[in-house]
Formats: sequence, C-alpha cells, structure tokens
Amino acid sequence: MGIDGKKVAFVFPGQGCQRVGMGKDLADNYEEARRIFEEADRALGFPLSELCFFGPEEELTLTSNAQPGIVATSVAAFAVMKSKGFMPDIVSGHSVGEYSALVASGVLSLGDAVRLVNVRGRLMEEACPPGAGGMAAILGLDRQGVVTACEEARQFGWVEPANYNSPKQVVISGDIVGLEKAEEFCRARGARRVIPLKVSGPFHSRLMEPARCALEYELEKVTFQEPHVPQVMNVDGKATRSPAKVKESLARQISGPILWEDCVREMWSQGRCVFVQAGPGRVLTGLIREIEPLAETFAFDGNAPVDDVLRFREEVLRNENKG
Repeated sequence: MGIDGKKVAFVFPGQGCQRVGMGKDLADNYEEARRIFEEADRALGFPLSELCFFGPEEELTLTSNAQPGIVATSVAAFAVMKSKGFMPDIVSGHSVGEYSALVASGVLSLGDAVRLVNVRGRLMEEACPPGAGGMAAILGLDRQGVVTACEEARQFGWVEPANYNSPKQVVISGDIVGLEKAEEFCRARGARRVIPLKVSGPFHSRLMEPARCALEYELEKVTFQEPHVPQVMNVDGKATRSPAKVKESLARQISGPILWEDCVREMWSQGRCVFVQAGPGRVLTGLIREIEPLAETFAFDGNAPVDDVLRFREEVLRNENKG
C-alpha cells in the first residue's frame, strides 16, 4: 500500500528489544493480537504469552524465549495494522526480526516461525560456552575503521563485525580476548563510545557455525512460500522473492554479519520508503534515520493506539500532496 508514490516498508526488530510486558497492551486491546499470542502458545506448547506479559525477566531474556516472544509480539502488532488495511510494499527484519517479516510477507506461518526461532535460540545458546564470548556496540567509528580494528585484534583472539547497523554504529562479536582487544583498538581509532551488550554469546560470528549447521537441518523441515512482497535479507541487503534464497539466507545470517544499513538503503532505493516498525521498542526507527535522514518513520507496539499509525499515514499523505 504505497503512500502517494512512496512505498511502505514494514521493519521488525531483533533480540535486545524484549522486555516484560511486551505485547500485553496489544492483547488487551485488539482481538487480532490476542489470537496471535494464542496461536504462538499452541505452537510452542507452553504459555509464551504469559512470559511476555508478566515475566519473570530472567526467563524472558533467555535467547530461546526472547526470540519467539519478540516474533509473536511483532506479528501481533502487524496483525492489528493489517486489520485496519495498512499493509507493506516491502519488508525486512533485523536478525531474528527476519522471521517476523517472513510471516508478514506470507513466507512462513506464525507457528512455524515461533517454533524455528525457539530452536534457533537454543542452538545459539549451545554453540558457545557461557562467558566465552560476547558482543559490543562501537559508536562513532566508520565501517572500515571497525573492520581494521578487528583484523588487528585477531592476533589475540577471534573477533569480527556482526551488525552493520548504521553509519554511526557497528556491533562486533567474538571470544572474550579478541573482543577486549578490538574494543581497545576501536577506541584508539577514535570510537566515541564502546558499549558491551547484554547477550549470552558471540552471535553473528563464525563462533556460531555449529548453530548454523544445525539450523540448516531444521529449516529443511519447513515449507517456505513465495513472499507476497519483496523480502530484503540481512546477509546481502538485497530484495528477493525466492523461497530457496530466503531459506539459505536464514542459515547464513546466524553465523554471518547483519547488513542492516544495506537493507535500509535497498528499501529506500526502491521507492523512498516510509518505514513502520512493528514490534517492541523503537530502535530500528533511530537507526533508519541515521542511515537515511530524510526517511519518515513510525513505531507501533501497542502502547499507543493503532489510530496513531493511521494518522501518521494520513499526515505523510497530506505532506506529500502539499509538496
């Protein structure tokens, strides 16, 4: 559903945005969202919705719970917007958010998506011993500077860029020694801030290769449909309508970098997109504005009425007509 010549991009957040209470306002206020959480509970065989709404936080933050919780909450937000006739022309998601986007584009059922990410989360937890690796966000150092710092640090331990989030933010991932050295070298090269992330392992690095191999096996059990709208994949930042390419990309991204900056530029190039984040938090809207400062963004997670989303759409349309 384009807006006066612009395309509408729906984007879906990844791990780190989870919080106790996520999705509760959606389920309390919209029947469409309640049905999504009920379906996710049935697919997993345990009350994921209760964990999302009430915690406890230490259980919700486990990767195997956080990932399906984020997908269910994101798809619930999408379902509410869909019920109001607000639909995307193109979709993408950040890391586990790709699975939410695949539900929105008709590639996966919700049940298959939450089952896959539940397994995916468990495989990621098992791929590296607790405390053996981690991740850190590097702010204010360009992509090449981070790459070079990681290359220098690899004489001490393994570390590599994991998320190219925006021109101002790159996340690195690796074993503890390599990570610490890379952080030191990034500061020496002028990084404004280095922020250790509260994650259970070195995600999106080659240290996740055992998880990638196991996930490939799980993905082969699931039928992937052709996307209704183009799906922009993290591993190369390119749009695809190929179910085989989607499946291959999902396996690759678990041990490879997330090219989020490239994904946003790809969506923007296809129609100067209006970006709507569906799911917990607002982190993607901030990154999108760093990548494309002229982009119009909005986030919907149920804390504000869905009518605010519709008013945003109408405001964009009026502004375009004035121009």
